[in-house]
Amino acid sequence: MSTETAAAVTAARSIQNPVLRGFNPDPSVLRVGADYYVATSTFEWYPGVRVHHSRDLVHWRAVGGIITDRRLLDLRGAGDSNGVWAPDLTYHDGRFHLIYSDVASFASGYWDPRNFHTSAPAIEGPWDDAVLLHGRGFDASLFHDEDGSTWLLNLCADWRPGRDRFGGIEIQRYDLTERKLVGEPRIIFTGTAAGLTEGPHVYRHEGWYWLVTAEGGTSWEHQVTVARSRELFGPYEPDPAGPLLTSFGRPELRLQKAGHGSLVRTADGQWYLAHLTARPATPLGNCVLGRETAIQRVEWPAGGWPRIDGGIPAEEVPAPGLPAHPWPDEPATDHFDGPALGPEWSTLRRPATPDWVDLTTRPSHLRVHGGQSPVGRQAPSLVARRVGAASCELSTVVEFDPRDHRHLAGVTAYYNTTNWHYLYLTRSDDGRVVLELLSSDRGRRTAHPGLTVDTGGATRVGLRARFDGPAVRFGYDLGAGWQELPVALDATILSDEHAAHVVDGEPAAWGFTGAFLGLWVQDLGADGVHADFDEATYREG
Repeated sequence: MSTETAAAVTAARSIQNPVLRGFNPDPSVLRVGADYYVATSTFEWYPGVRVHHSRDLVHWRAVGGIITDRRLLDLRGAGDSNGVWAPDLTYHDGRFHLIYSDVASFASGYWDPRNFHTSAPAIEGPWDDAVLLHGRGFDASLFHDEDGSTWLLNLCADWRPGRDRFGGIEIQRYDLTERKLVGEPRIIFTGTAAGLTEGPHVYRHEGWYWLVTAEGGTSWEHQVTVARSRELFGPYEPDPAGPLLTSFGRPELRLQKAGHGSLVRTADGQWYLAHLTARPATPLGNCVLGRETAIQRVEWPAGGWPRIDGGIPAEEVPAPGLPAHPWPDEPATDHFDGPALGPEWSTLRRPATPDWVDLTTRPSHLRVHGGQSPVGRQAPSLVARRVGAASCELSTVVEFDPRDHRHLAGVTAYYNTTNWHYLYLTRSDDGRVVLELLSSDRGRRTAHPGLTVDTGGATRVGLRARFDGPAVRFGYDLGAGWQELPVALDATILSDEHAAHVVDGEPAAWGFTGAFLGLWVQDLGADGVHADFDEATYREG
């Protein structure tokens, strides 16, 4: 398409929400020149802080994650939905700046957060060694004021029984040169009646400081709140018209949980809000796709408050007046020909280092060395990608020579350590290599011995996992074509809502991620086994 043709069709284009489908929550949106970036939470998955890139707010491509090694983040032992929460990406004086929270716990009001800062000359890096800022709260962000000063904002957590755990939005000056906090922190906003005030971002516009926060919790009551002040330290007046955006009370909307937003301004002065959203399978039902990223058009009249049409999330939004910039389609099949995993892949709790993710020993194959059991939190061997549609599948061809029942390799539909379905190759007690199916629902495992398949000595086995709306289905190919296992497993257990578990008012478990399809290998005897995956194909529809 020529530049002239692309410009001509700009007015007819629209943003189709969600722009980042599947597990991509807590977006921090940033414009640098003609480029737009969105950074999202990754929790217990590497690479940490996933980044997408656009030049028109319509078309987005994954460019990978910023945190690719333990130098910046160590997730060994991280609990489900712990790890990286709500990153913040800014640009100042020719450098990208990333603030991210590493949250270690849920229980009894003790989040045990640690907040870090790193910076780089380009989005691709190299990123500096991270500086530990403090552990007083989470959802930290930077604000670069017009006078050249930089400020760190965050939720100030309060662990004390009987207190509001969301103790207000805190601000403290940050010296970018010395890379250290200066002066004393102070609370500048304690929120509205919606409560659970978090996710702060500050903007300067028309002589006001605008404080954008997330309130109401991250489920159905979620919202984006705006407050303003003439002074950076407040007092901040909330918008008297209520939240800028929410889907609360509107169960008929396709986009639910709308909240946790950040603003971006285009070069010609148009405003947009990137925000968290989710698409339940049924009205207020389980969200297997997790929390996703959507974008809304913001009208900001001179002297007035920012407004989104109806204050609700729209599935189709007018695009900005920018030339169309589509990206090449991602190939359906990964032949594992590159020196590293592509940006669509993630690894669980440990980075994709050559000691267990090997793309060179056997060319055009992904060799995965076996790791811990499904409940292991130090060294699991799971290479997976986000589920982006209610109907999708991942298929692969694997070569695996298990020595006994402690060796397993196959495909999984995965949410966390306690909720998954798994079709795997292993060796039975009589010496045969067989396919077995195992499910875990909140840690309760269910085997399906009646579905065990003798591979008949096949050295190359095709495996397939498919999401089919509320069901997960598995198939295999021993060389004579695909065969489907005659069972439909519950896909809705692979959701935020099912993962959450509250005991006596306290969260024993939480669900903040989303469903994955992946390649999983276990070596429970630490015997040095590996599996070779010849290719992997992901398709939607």
